[in-house]
Amino acid sequence: MSDLAAKRGAVPAAKKALFLVFHIGDERYALRATEVAEVLPRLLLKPIAHAPQWVAGIFAHRGAMVPVIDLSALAFGKPAQVRTSTRLVLVNYQPEPWLQARWLGLILEQATDTLRCDLGEFKPYGLDNRAAPYLGPVREDALGLMQWIGVNELLTDEVRALLFSAEQSL
Repeated sequence: MSDLAAKRGAVPAAKKALFLVFHIGDERYALRATEVAEVLPRLLLKPIAHAPQWVAGIFAHRGAMVPVIDLSALAFGKPAQVRTSTRLVLVNYQPEPWLQARWLGLILEQATDTLRCDLGEFKPYGLDNRAAPYLGPVREDALGLMQWIGVNELLTDEVRALLFSAEQSL
């Protein structure tokens, strides 16, 4: 059998994906790198009056107003610690396929590492956490468990309407 024929009959390798790894407290989380638009240093933000506590504010970036949420405050009610490794990560937020993707800023602690792994290494954790639909499957490695965060599930309809009031369909 030729090498080409052997390659065609081979089982395809599992697809490896790149993730941005960050922390909330001592726990590790991951965002799929394809959802990340840019990683910026933490910036000064304009607060939004009457917004939930975890809405950190807005800032202007390349001609667009970008809302920012503090993921630590969203998940656990405590703002992210101010560290040199705390980043403002711009993600492409598109909760519905017919809506135009928008930038959403996330304040993330220790957002300085990446991980390349098979998508299948993340497994369901067995809890139907409807209050936090953004909490995805978990992956175990030598450092413990890491949870995948679903960007498009981060905001409730009410908060999305507050932050993206000018949303238009394609």
